[in-house]
Amino acid sequence: MNLEGIGRWLLIVGIGIALVGALMWAAGRYFPNLGQLPGTIRIQGSGFTCLIPLLGSIILSVLLTVVLNLLAKFIK
Repeated sequence: MNLEGIGRWLLIVGIGIALVGALMWAAGRYFPNLGQLPGTIRIQGSGFTCLIPLLGSIILSVLLTVVLNLLAKFIK
């Protein structure tokens, strides 16, 4: 692979990361209670908090599966 191909892939990956960041920013801004869904396990100790978003992970997995399957059908 030459430098032109590597540059093209780096640009695509960078744009993808920027889009994911923009979506996360918008979700946090317009849906501030998104991290407090039922099924979120919160472990608090002295000086730390650990959140394990089980339901949020399942919802995100289902959404990404649907989007990626639709994208794959449109590409082929």
